[in-house]
Amino acid sequence: MARPPYPPFNAETAVQKVRLAEDAWNSQDPEKVAQAYTLDSQWRNRLEFINGRQEIVTFLTRKWERERDYRLIKELWAFQDNRIAVRFAYEWQDQAGQWFRSHGNENWEFDGDGLMRYRVASINDQPISATDRLFLWPEGPRPGSHIGLSSLGL
Repeated sequence: MARPPYPPFNAETAVQKVRLAEDAWNSQDPEKVAQAYTLDSQWRNRLEFINGRQEIVTFLTRKWERERDYRLIKELWAFQDNRIAVRFAYEWQDQAGQWFRSHGNENWEFDGDGLMRYRVASINDQPISATDRLFLWPEGPRPGSHIGLSSLGL
């Protein structure tokens, strides 16, 4: 299975790849998201090491059961050849009703078919009040009219 755009990336295709990833993650569909990764994809996400699509599905299922009302914005930071670096923020609510904004960076490496084979994520969680939320669109992809991280001052 191939997943355009393909490396080597240029400014336009790198931005496109980042937005496609953001939209997929905002679907909160673990099976759909996992299709963008190689069968043997390797991740480091916070303290967890995840290997392969099935572990990705398991991880994302657990993540979105815990992180309710999830809304994510990703922004391109840098790219070269088959690698992309992004920064991101997402808002979510825990089961006790506490809101958080999680900030982080990801480094991605892709194979020739445009599938991500390597992902490293570093993430910090910041408790916020419901009135401090900035990501207020309905569940699903961020609308094209909603501003990004830099415009939000994040």
